[in-house]
Order: sequence, then structure tokens, then C-alpha cells
Amino acid sequence: MRITRLSTHVVGTPWRNLTHVQVHTDEGLTGVGEARMLGHTDALIGYLAEAERNHVIGSDPFDTEDLVHRMKYGDYGRAGEIAMSGIACVEMACWDIVGKALGQPLWRLLGGKVRERIKAYANGWYTVERTPEAFHTAALKVVERGYQALKFDPFGTGTMELDHAETMRSVSLVEAVRDAIGPETDLLVEMHGRFSPATAIRLAGLLAPFEPSWLEEPCPPENLKALAKVSTHTDLPIATGERIHDRIEFRELFELQAADIIQPDISHIGGITETRKLAATAETHYVMIAPHNVGGPVLTAANLHLAACTPNFKIQEHFNDFADSAIKGVAPGLPEVVDGYFALPTTPGLGVELDVEACAEFPRQRAKFDLFAEDWHLRDPERTGATSAE
Repeated sequence: MRITRLSTHVVGTPWRNLTHVQVHTDEGLTGVGEARMLGHTDALIGYLAEAERNHVIGSDPFDTEDLVHRMKYGDYGRAGEIAMSGIACVEMACWDIVGKALGQPLWRLLGGKVRERIKAYANGWYTVERTPEAFHTAALKVVERGYQALKFDPFGTGTMELDHAETMRSVSLVEAVRDAIGPETDLLVEMHGRFSPATAIRLAGLLAPFEPSWLEEPCPPENLKALAKVSTHTDLPIATGERIHDRIEFRELFELQAADIIQPDISHIGGITETRKLAATAETHYVMIAPHNVGGPVLTAANLHLAACTPNFKIQEHFNDFADSAIKGVAPGLPEVVDGYFALPTTPGLGVELDVEACAEFPRQRAKFDLFAEDWHLRDPERTGATSAE
């Protein structure tokens, strides 16, 4: 079997464009991968066009190790977010083909299951006014839907520091959410790399009474020693990693013992196998893995297969029950979250099939997502200024 061509299909929403890559073969089997790029969709598609000519066409989709190695190192320059995302889409699609060819769900080809179901946490649910009352009501809807975990960023436009009034407002939002969801539901606090170590440490102390299950990206991702300082000064678990695009770059994070949970994004770190290798390294450092996932059903499916067979997996992020739920129709087949858990996929490959006609119903957008803009959390096209790219 040989790869004959790639095709791309962009599904647009006001705050994110989802790029789907189909890998076509000479035996008629087609696989699909997906990545969400913020502001770099053109760059990703451009990279894929060159990689298709230079590396992909003529490759055996079963030889994913060789293909990933050639795509990563065969262009001499250091692979960053764009290249690693392109590699991920192609690798993901190749695994989809392999599963279909063998008639097996992917997790069975990666070592088999270590769990019967996969815990999910909701994100994208707090598109409401930034008041305790509104957040309380929105959080109730999450637990009423059966979720046993949710994540949110309560910090508005906070950057490096947070003044007293905004600090108290942010803490009040966390308090309101904890009151709504009760003591048993996981409350995950997102910090989006906003703060200096001193501010992050102060906030960790104020949030500790509400028992968050982790603090995510308390500091900007470039300086891991700053993150280690935060970790040293709080008992709360620290999570990070979505903006690290090469598993080798996690080495320093492990050496510093700066995080308790890593959050690689399968679609930005080179694919399923690269993430699995990273998870194995994390396991040797007693670190859990909770993959970042802002994608649609294809990327979510890839995450589920990884979760099924990874011993140190913790929990899976999921947006599309609350943000842009209609896009679930572009790739039917993904299990729904029931009582807070995904069931394992059971159909061959990734278990989802891209519907190209459905993709066309969501034209590409000039998507904008500025985490430091007022009311960014609303993901409102009127506020972001996003329009159709056509």
C-alpha cells in the first residue's frame, strides 16, 4: 500500500479553525487527521503541500516511524509548531488507515486497553458574563449533563500581575463554581501562562481552600525554572505542556520536577506515537498525562485511543459538548460523554469518518482568539471581529 495524495478540509468557527487532513492510498483506503491552529492555518496548509511532495507521496502508511522521522529531520531545519502539527495530522491519518486495513480499533494495535472507559472534563462551558452568579449557573449545567470534572480560566485579562479587585473577583468565580459542583467534582483552574511566579504563588494560596485538582500553566511556558519555583511553593498539582512541541523538550521539565501532569497536544507534538513515547517517559518520572484537546471529533477520537492504552493517563479535555457542538457532525462516530466518561471506540481505525460535505457547512473563518482581550472567554464573533474567510 502506498500514499498517493493528501487533501485538506478546514472547518471554521469564530474562534478556531480545524484543519482536517485526509491521506489517500492506492488501495482505496483513506485516513484522517486533525489539528487546531491559532492564526497559523495558512502556514500549516503550506507546509503540508511541501511535505506531500518531499516526504509523503509513495510512503507506506504502515511505516509511520520512518515517515515521521523523515518529516521531522529530513528538511534539516528544526521542526516547530507548524511542522510538528503537519506531521501529527499525517501520522494520525496513517494510523487510521492501518486500523481500517486490519479491521481493528487503534487502541488494540497500541498495546490494548488498560481501562474500560475514559474520564472527560468539560471546557468551553463558561461563555457567560464574568460574575459569580453567571458562572454558578453555567457550572450547574455541566454537572447536570453528567460531567464529573470541568476547567475554566477565571482571571479575565490578567497579565503578569493581578490587582486586588481582579484577584478578589477571580477568587469569587472559583468559589461560585465550587459551590455549584459540590466537593466531589474535579475543579481544574486554567491560568493560560498569564502570571509571574510571585503572582501565581499568591493566587495558588488563595485558591487552595477550593481544592482545585490542578493549576494549569501558571507561568509563561518559555521559562521552566519559573514554573519550578511555583511548584516548589504550592501543594497544588501543576499541569503544563500544551505549548511544547517536541517530546525531547520535556526533558528539562522532568529534570526540574516542575509539573505533576503534562498536557501535550497530539496534534502539535507529532502525533499519536510521539505522544505515547512521551507518556512512557513521564511514567518513569511518576508524572501523569492529560492531553490538551481543543479539536473536533477526529482529534478527540485520537486522544481516546491514546488514553485507552496509556497507564499514566489522567483525564481528557473535551470542548464540543458546550462550544460549537454542531461540528461533531463533520466526523460521525465519536462516543458521547455519558456520566462523565467516554466509552472506548470500537470501530476500526480512529472510529470516525470525515464527512466532506458536512465540513463545507462550516466555512473557514478569520478566527481570532486573544486571551488578553476583554471578555475573550465569551468566544463571541461580534466581540472577536471574526468573519468568514471566503
